[in-house]
Amino acid sequence: MSNITLKQRKRLNHAGRWLVALVLIFFALFPVLWVISASLNPLNTLASAQFIPDNIGLDNYRFLFESPEFPFLTWLWNSIKISTITTFLSVSITTLAAFAFSRLRFTGRENMLKAILLIQVFPGLLAMIAMFTLVTQFGTIIPALGLDTHAGLIMVYLGGAMGVNIWLMKGFFDTIPRAIDESAMVDGATHWQIFSQLLLPLMRPILVVVGILSFIGTYGDFILARILLKSTDQYPLMVGLFIFTSGQFSQNWGPFAAGALLGALPIMIIYLLLQDQIVGGLTQGAVKG
Repeated sequence: MSNITLKQRKRLNHAGRWLVALVLIFFALFPVLWVISASLNPLNTLASAQFIPDNIGLDNYRFLFESPEFPFLTWLWNSIKISTITTFLSVSITTLAAFAFSRLRFTGRENMLKAILLIQVFPGLLAMIAMFTLVTQFGTIIPALGLDTHAGLIMVYLGGAMGVNIWLMKGFFDTIPRAIDESAMVDGATHWQIFSQLLLPLMRPILVVVGILSFIGTYGDFILARILLKSTDQYPLMVGLFIFTSGQFSQNWGPFAAGALLGALPIMIIYLLLQDQIVGGLTQGAVKG
């Protein structure tokens, strides 16, 4: 009897875990399935939306690619361009800064690290007016970096992407034995040679993590892009999609859902291709800070 009871308990335990897992999967997938349903619904409304529409079609997707009023492909390209440039510059600057904080010893090093962390605590929303004014005045000197320019928006993104990334990358640098640096110095290597030829190849997991975090943060930003960009052709995808739902009498929920699904594809592809490196970079960088 005891063996039967033990088996039953194991089966109940197993069934309970499966039940909890299925409930969590349902809650995670239901919003995605509803967006897919809305993108295939030709009624273009949420008031009478059904989970399985009566007349399923691709009209909303055709609208995205054919409408001259809503340049969806231009918005998508703007998002990819801005995010890619911001990611490349952010990773480059962050890597150099983290190397300096981890390997070099200079006056004020610890205070600068604390200051970087302290600045990140300050709410970014409170600095919106200051950033708008700063970019406006900067544009009077260098118009290419002013309002309604992608370069000006990228500069603002770079200013806010350093703090946490520097600490994350510094933690990864600290896990690499300093004996590598010392043996290279004995052979006459410079700091740049140590960084570029020895340490940088070992940093690939954390570089991928920082790059993906930077890309996703920039790609999904709405507030800064909405404030600093004014022309429709300059909008990134998130701001462009907002136009579909901002009309007082005409709210295109169908094209909005279709555009949201297509806009999520780049992020999904990046995650699927680099998921192993993401896990490795986060776990290794958290070992030592």
